[in-house]
Amino acid sequence: MSDHKAIEAQDASEPEMKQEKPSTDIEAQQTDSNDAHHIDGNYSQQKRSFSAFASLGLLDRFLAVWIFLAMAVAIGLLVMMYPILCKVQYESLHKLLNKKELWKQIGFSVFVNWIIAPFLMLALSWAFLPDKSHLRTGLILVGLGRCIAMVLIWNALAGGNNDYCAILVAVNSILQIVLFAPLAIFFLNVISDENDIAPISYSVVATSVAAFLGIPLGAAVITRFGLRFIAGPAWYDRIFIRFVSPWSLIGLLYTILVLFAAQGHQVVHQIVSVLRVAAPLVVYFAIVFFTTVGICRMLGFEYQFLVTQSFTAASNNFELAIAVAVATFGPNSDEALASTVGPLIEVPVLLGLVYALRWVANRWGWK
Repeated sequence: MSDHKAIEAQDASEPEMKQEKPSTDIEAQQTDSNDAHHIDGNYSQQKRSFSAFASLGLLDRFLAVWIFLAMAVAIGLLVMMYPILCKVQYESLHKLLNKKELWKQIGFSVFVNWIIAPFLMLALSWAFLPDKSHLRTGLILVGLGRCIAMVLIWNALAGGNNDYCAILVAVNSILQIVLFAPLAIFFLNVISDENDIAPISYSVVATSVAAFLGIPLGAAVITRFGLRFIAGPAWYDRIFIRFVSPWSLIGLLYTILVLFAAQGHQVVHQIVSVLRVAAPLVVYFAIVFFTTVGICRMLGFEYQFLVTQSFTAASNNFELAIAVAVATFGPNSDEALASTVGPLIEVPVLLGLVYALRWVANRWGWK
């Protein structure tokens, strides 16, 4: 009897064990399912993060890099201009303003910079880019921006008159604030009949001019008058100027390096557009520079004034052109691309013209 009851108890317990086993399998399946969902969730989250990054444009992905490079270019320009502006004899400028020769130089410079050069760039942009209205617009903006920064170093390297160059830069700065926006509207909306062009902002123009000229000019004026008063004119001219003079060349080389590093991607990926914009720029620099040199020789200008006039006419305010193009049309626009190509062509071409002009002057005895 006891054995029989034990067998019955064992038979009764077996269904319970069989019933417990499925529940254990279900829990295991749920655990596996939860783990799978957890893995899938992590993967989908990573995928969404990657997709979000991939969906960003090149400008947005590396915005911090572009901001750093833009700051780097600005710093290079300021360092490049500061030593040259420190050499300008501001205490004697009032004497120059009384000279008839100065007003003759100013009148000639205004005519070349604000009539000849912009219309030449307009003609070349239409001749080389008749089917590319956006690239043409960017090129026209480059032609309207008269140089107020790098012309100082071109003038110094070629042996021009720093005082006259500083005055011409100041005149062009004032005229740029007043004339750039209306001339841009006239050239783009009236002559070129680009009716979809947004109006050029006066605030963008004024801010760019104030930043790239006002900061180094103000620093140079304060430095010159302050140190000459504290340490004396002799110490300033012999020690301080000798100390800061190499900064100009260092700033130039630094600016060139940063510009080419920043624009390398666009040059590679839009090489056809870059080459189409580069062609009229090279022709523009050559025509403006050598025409100005020839006219200055015909008018009997001294070599130092010839240098100042030629490089002031051939140089362009690419900082302003880029700022206006980006603010008006966007950083990824063809207008911004065309304005960006400007310094990539201008810097090596004008640097070559510096050495070419010095060689010709030494060979032919220009004084």
